[in-house]
Amino acid sequence: MIVKSQRAKKAILASLADEEMVKILDSLMFHSKSINDVIRETNIAYTTCYRKTNWLLNEGLLKVDKIVITPEGKKFSQFHSVLKSINVKYEGNDIIVEVEQNFDIIKKTMERFYSLE
Repeated sequence: MIVKSQRAKKAILASLADEEMVKILDSLMFHSKSINDVIRETNIAYTTCYRKTNWLLNEGLLKVDKIVITPEGKKFSQFHSVLKSINVKYEGNDIIVEVEQNFDIIKKTMERFYSLE
């Protein structure tokens, strides 16, 4: 699908230009993980990972897949990437951003929704 929104295009391009955001997106592509799991896997600093994950979440490039409550009563979120692939093409004065949605996360969300009956 081709991205029409200028804001979405800017967010996608900004995330691709940032090495740590690319690592976060890569880490969350196929499996939902907590921020602590992403930190362990990518070696990104704690505060940097939280800040950039929140930015990606606010821009709609990540989604909260589930919220987990530990036996000790602590709560944490698991995140998943919304996009599976991104293609960028520059033609003249136009930037064309084409994305493939990560249907695994959409499918999981629908399965959870319909299992609430």
